[in-house]
Amino acid sequence: MQLVFSDAQYWEDFLPLTFTRPVAEMRCGILTFSERWQKILENTEISFFTEMYLQGKFPEPAKKESLFLVTNFLPTENVIQQIKDLKQGEALVYEDELVAAKINMDGFSLHQIEKMTDIKEELIFFKKPTDLFTYNKEAIDFDFALLTKDRVSQELSSTNGFLGNKEDLFIDEGAQIEFSTINTKTGKIYIGKNAEVMEGCNLRGPIALCEESKFNLGAKIYGATTIGPHCKVGGEVNNIIIFGYSNKGHDGFVGNSVIGEWCNLGADTNSSNLKNNYAPVKLWNYRTKSFEDTGLQFAGLIMGDHSKTAINTQLNTGTVVGVASNIFKEGFPPNLVESFSWGGFKGDEKFKLDKAYEVAERAMARRKVPLTDEDKAIFKHIFDAY
Repeated sequence: MQLVFSDAQYWEDFLPLTFTRPVAEMRCGILTFSERWQKILENTEISFFTEMYLQGKFPEPAKKESLFLVTNFLPTENVIQQIKDLKQGEALVYEDELVAAKINMDGFSLHQIEKMTDIKEELIFFKKPTDLFTYNKEAIDFDFALLTKDRVSQELSSTNGFLGNKEDLFIDEGAQIEFSTINTKTGKIYIGKNAEVMEGCNLRGPIALCEESKFNLGAKIYGATTIGPHCKVGGEVNNIIIFGYSNKGHDGFVGNSVIGEWCNLGADTNSSNLKNNYAPVKLWNYRTKSFEDTGLQFAGLIMGDHSKTAINTQLNTGTVVGVASNIFKEGFPPNLVESFSWGGFKGDEKFKLDKAYEVAERAMARRKVPLTDEDKAIFKHIFDAY
């Protein structure tokens, strides 16, 4: 059975993170939404129902019977069973929104649905970027149980200090931790395959350090924090998510933030996550084209893919950075840095598209990942449209 991961009405609400990906490809907890549902449903035949300019990279659904699924929520055991039990023409609805349906993608139409059942349980639903870090503890707990079931962790080296319950720590094969302190009293800690925690780090869960990623010497990591695959993180972080392939390798603080892929924060970049007057933080909303009150006292940085900061960059509370932006000018950048900004300030010239390709190619080549024609087409669409 083909799984069709739908962006439904949520894609625009997650910008700038979704400029370069469907909603299902965002990371929260340990896994992306896509990876989580593939494991839950034990099915790897996937496709995406997303924006047309993304479909070149993310395959469109085949025209056949499928399970149509909105991915950005954490299901209960009962809801998982309800999804598995769906018959052709049946759907599940949560808070008046369709979340799952068995339909035929040949002549796709919701009119195929003959029976709708309301989900009665309360679910954790991710509807905006700040939800990713707000509910990251719950997502880490969910994924930890999913990934460690019937598996045995590597032993923690005796060079480390440890507080908490050992069953709340999982160290995957090839991972290394030496001369650090690990505290699972406040949440679970997952160290992924071939990841490394260098000497002198202090980890206070919940934390997920994913495959091939590193905490650099002396890093201070507060949960709930997720560092996706192939990242390097140093300095001090608190309740952040990095999707993958990005670096914050040096001193500096980042808290209550979400950072995409292929980003780099220069040495001593700091992102404020609390206003001086303790007022709720506002963030730019691409749908309404205005700054919206998040209702949160703590909210830092939302950064799209391929964006970068220079050394000593200071970011205001509630800063939103688009795709392929370069922030290097003196002073605090504005709370909205547009995609392809060359400098980071309003009115700055745009980063030339061919040069943006070159930088992306170089950065990705370091991880042996090619910049494809499909990637370039996505870049060009964002460059022209936004």
